Amino acid sequence: MIMLWPYLLLGFVVIQRIIELAWSERNRRALMLRRGREIGAGHYPLFILLHGAWIGAMLLFVQPGIPVPWILLGVYALLQVMRVWTIASLGAFWTTRIITVDDLPLRRRGPYRLMRHPNYLIVAIEMPLLPCALGLPWLALLFGVLNIALLVYRIRIEDGALGIRRSLNETAPSAVWPGPAR
Repeated sequence: MIMLWPYLLLGFVVIQRIIELAWSERNRRALMLRRGREIGAGHYPLFILLHGAWIGAMLLFVQPGIPVPWILLGVYALLQVMRVWTIASLGAFWTTRIITVDDLPLRRRGPYRLMRHPNYLIVAIEMPLLPCALGLPWLALLFGVLNIALLVYRIRIEDGALGIRRSLNETAPSAVWPGPAR
């Protein structure tokens, strides 16, 4: 079993990403029903391609039976706790796409009280961390750089799209939205 740990870890990542995409799509649909609009849809397939290639490359190049890097796996586990906190903090507003409902203020809960893009920080650490944990430093460098480049572009688009919402009063009645329409 210890020899298969890289594949078990990557299987976990695949399952996690599938669950996240399903949750994101559920939230996207609900937000669109609430006057939401998508911004920057053209670059979204690049994220799907990047993440798919990242997982695929790790599956292709990882060697079974490599030593277990407990410290790196501990950092990865901490990142997953932070990921859940980040997603839970946005709740029904969390998507993998840029969806905005212009008359609703931004949520500033959880890690969003401290920074604008905690999810992007988590992914920016995670993308090079996992290949390093799997003994693939060249994949860590390649996908780390590609991810940062794509995130810089996306953050510019997202900050522009959300600018109007940053000025809304957090205590407005519309700030308390119960969740997706049923």
